[in-house]
Amino acid sequence: MRFGLGLGLALLLLAAPALAAPAPAATVEDQFNDKCGDCHTVDGNSYTAPSLKGVFGRKIASLPDFQYSDALKAKGGAWTEAALDAYLADPKAFAPGGAMTGSAPDPATRQAIIDYLKTVK
Repeated sequence: MRFGLGLGLALLLLAAPALAAPAPAATVEDQFNDKCGDCHTVDGNSYTAPSLKGVFGRKIASLPDFQYSDALKAKGGAWTEAALDAYLADPKAFAPGGAMTGSAPDPATRQAIIDYLKTVK
């Protein structure tokens, strides 16, 4: 069966906006939720992970109402940009024996997550 020029052109014109429209860019909050949101929140501890509200600048493993791994408690220091970057890149290298299993290997994604965490106070 052949389509006439008019029908083929009409189908192409109907499909063109969907094909040409760029996908919406993921927000930093979307990236946080994608990489971290299964375990972490920014408004209270979950069963599996501490809240990340106010994490930037906070002492590592310091929330009194969360049971951190011994590895993270022994780490010391504060959640600086460098510490967050290293932890998000490879949590097991940052705190061997720690409980966190996820990571953000892409540097741009890590930076977006860190920038987002700086805003969550």
